[in-house]
Amino acid sequence: MRGAVALAVMLVLGLMAKAEETPADAWTLRKCALYAQATEDALVALGPEGLSPRFIEENQTFIASGCVAPARICAKTAQDYALADLLTMMTMNEGMASTFVPFGCEN
Repeated sequence: MRGAVALAVMLVLGLMAKAEETPADAWTLRKCALYAQATEDALVALGPEGLSPRFIEENQTFIASGCVAPARICAKTAQDYALADLLTMMTMNEGMASTFVPFGCEN
């Protein structure tokens, strides 16, 4: 039984490594470019006041990863929530699923 579990774990880890090596497809690249532009536009529209530095930094890290790094960026302030809401609407208007955005909290 242990052997089967070990084999299953190795297979999953191998698939995960393979997924990380796979270059992003055109739609993934396009989504990330749209998201990066939406972030810039939303920051201009809302202004930086009231945004937590960590929220902005984690969002920039997500963009720098090509929008593929796992992220759960948690809004803390009212302005963080406003930015997250605006970015969610903007990306949905571009045809992305609401699950694309990296926002969420552990609890």
